[in-house]
Amino acid sequence: MSITLRTARPSDRTAVIELIHRLNIFEADLTGDRRRDYAGASAYYDELLQRLTGRQGRVVLAEEDGIIVAAMGFSIDLDAAYVTEDVRRHGTVTDLIVHEDWRGRGIGQMLLREAERLTRAAGLRRLMIGALVANERAERTYREFGFEPYVSYMVKTL
Repeated sequence: MSITLRTARPSDRTAVIELIHRLNIFEADLTGDRRRDYAGASAYYDELLQRLTGRQGRVVLAEEDGIIVAAMGFSIDLDAAYVTEDVRRHGTVTDLIVHEDWRGRGIGQMLLREAERLTRAAGLRRLMIGALVANERAERTYREFGFEPYVSYMVKTL
């Protein structure tokens, strides 16, 4: 396996949207609140790019032989003023999507190492990531990489 990482280009739009769409379908089965239509994935991609642009971010792609097999959103964020200055600015993995046919090959770990590198290169010492509680595989992967629970978001359907 010869996976290379690179920053996404506008010409990668369709491939990244396809990854988002596949993840939305997977997560819809876990939570019931994800859109399953392609238009939802396309709209999210546009939102993601807009959000990352304002936060010194980028989409990092993993590819093999020109085939995009994974994508990760990365940004530099600022926590609320109540967080100590030494860790208030931090790196954030906003999204991490590995095509289901490529999972279990270490590609997610490779992308997480890149997020660590980008965070350190920015002079920061904290990296944050979120995962759906119902996505046990993602949460297990992140814990194995060294992430620990920090904040718990709760939801109540009314």
